[in-house]
Amino acid sequence: MALPLLEIRGLTVQFYTARGVLPAVQDVSLTIGQGEILGLVGESGCGKSVTALSILRLLPPNARIAAGQVLLSENGSGRDLAQLPEQELRSIRGARISMIFQEPMTALNPVMRVGDQIGEALLAHGLSHQREARAATLDTMRQVAIPDAERRIRQYPHQLSGGLRQRVMIAMALICRPSLMIADEPTTALDVTIQAQILALLAGLRERFGLALLFISHDLGVVSQIADRVAVMYAGRIVEHGPAREVFAAPAHPYTGGLLRAAPSLGSEPRRRLSAIEGPVPSLAELPPGCAFEPRCELRAPECSVAVPELIEAGPGHWTRCIRAAPRNS
Repeated sequence: MALPLLEIRGLTVQFYTARGVLPAVQDVSLTIGQGEILGLVGESGCGKSVTALSILRLLPPNARIAAGQVLLSENGSGRDLAQLPEQELRSIRGARISMIFQEPMTALNPVMRVGDQIGEALLAHGLSHQREARAATLDTMRQVAIPDAERRIRQYPHQLSGGLRQRVMIAMALICRPSLMIADEPTTALDVTIQAQILALLAGLRERFGLALLFISHDLGVVSQIADRVAVMYAGRIVEHGPAREVFAAPAHPYTGGLLRAAPSLGSEPRRRLSAIEGPVPSLAELPPGCAFEPRCELRAPECSVAVPELIEAGPGHWTRCIRAAPRNS
């Protein structure tokens, strides 16, 4: 694996609600290497977006990081973003680590021209003056393949198509040349043709600028096209992670296998019904005492309901949180 750029160690995030303290993320550890694409997958409500927002401490007011570290490597040492003063963290947001939010029409300001929104990060970080910012904005718009950039730079979000709005979001995240880009469901609202274009664009930016990318999605088919490694989340925990090719070819956790069987593929029989994972994701207020997936698992055993399984190595660099996965021989 490439040299670590970001290390998340034992991250736990809690939400304080009228129903009590809810564990949205529990003991999550992840590493993203320089220039690497890590896919973070799972059903809605499993903690993917909360994990991403925790990196930049963009959590809602009723949430807090209860434990863990978020270490950003700089000059051979790591700064803990979870403990960094807010003023120092602002110098990292957008400059070292940027984020593409899930829905452009809610993330973009409807009364600002898109060019001003793209160039705003340069001005906020003092990396450019007004005239230089416009030139850099045009250049970045061209790099993300926005056609007729001189005209588009003066337009408002509602004047652009969904695909162009997503490209504007990518340009906003790219303009300061960050080391890490977090993409939260960046292709969900797009048709398959535009989706493929956005994936190709992100892969090309990785190659051109050496970007590392945390790619969040519930769509395993999309993640399989772009990720080097994959981490699977369920009920706030990582239940499997490893090289993307190995995880998709031989999933070691029943949840990962269920997600793969539920996804359509070109090789599927036209009239065959897709498999479904029975039951809903458990409420954070009523998590089972053992493995959170146990109530939905076809392979459950009595011991699954006793304690949360530890991560075990099912293969080289391939880890899973399931008692049925046989550890590899040493």
